[in-house]
Amino acid sequence: MKRQNAFESTGNRMLKGALHCHTTRSDGRGTPEAVIAKHADHGYDFMALTDHRVYNMINHGDRPMTIIPGMELDSNFPEMFTRGVHCHHIVCIGPLEGNGFHQDQRFPRKYITRPEETQELLDLAHSSGNLTIYCHPEWSGTPAREFEMLRGNFAMEIWNSGCAIENELDTNAAYWDDLLASGHRIFGVASDDGHRMEHHCLGWVRVNSENRVDAILDALRRGAFYSSCVPEIYDFYVENGVAHVACSDVAEINLRQLCVPYDMALPQEGQRTLREAEFRIRRGRGAMYVRAVVKDAQGRRAWTNPIFLEESDFPDPLGTLPPG
Repeated sequence: MKRQNAFESTGNRMLKGALHCHTTRSDGRGTPEAVIAKHADHGYDFMALTDHRVYNMINHGDRPMTIIPGMELDSNFPEMFTRGVHCHHIVCIGPLEGNGFHQDQRFPRKYITRPEETQELLDLAHSSGNLTIYCHPEWSGTPAREFEMLRGNFAMEIWNSGCAIENELDTNAAYWDDLLASGHRIFGVASDDGHRMEHHCLGWVRVNSENRVDAILDALRRGAFYSSCVPEIYDFYVENGVAHVACSDVAEINLRQLCVPYDMALPQEGQRTLREAEFRIRRGRGAMYVRAVVKDAQGRRAWTNPIFLEESDFPDPLGTLPPG
């Protein structure tokens, strides 16, 4: 059996967290106090205030909340000023102790002419002990070929509430499979990127961790989390060539593996929802992973992180697909 790290038995409660939030410390509409209070009211255990180019490490309010230190950095292409947007945005999240950044530290905008120049920002963040997330690739105008060369991002955004609401972009893992099928071990996060107050508390991560900054960062680094816009996922594992998914009541369950068509799991006749599904995994053009997506009757999704496969995980040593 190969179980995705989020669902390993640890005795921990699955924490609810926000990894990309804005406040009036940059271009957000809500004060830090108001943004923290809204997340507390919606049952969040932890969050990062990731205002543009200004680092935060503290809880500005009086509501209990584990604050993950963080900020958002950006690299901008020349076309940013002619076609509306063309950029790389990077969320940095880091520890309380041993962090090379400090409270209220500010950074300049970065301008680039080639995608690989953004690596300087990533190297700065990583050398300062921070994890990095590649943000909203569709909204940024960057297909996979314009950021796949960047090294060290532990995750990329697969849902972004602000982009989904304002632009109908970054709603369902754009380009994630391109990177996974190319051998990148990168996880997927749902976030709000909340600028307006109504953007907050719509997409989150569920992390299998103790509620401490260091433990949460370690769990994120290991992929011990899943992402959601409401549905819950209870288990995801591969055993004897079969992928198993268990979740809350949903309208459909899908298995994803680039270039491999899997039939969608739907409720049985006479039923309105389902809570589990099985898929016999297949070889797909070198795509050595599988991931699951569930969707409820209102169209809200949750996404597992990948299970990375080995040759022994495939049911057929030749990896043949059935005809048709």
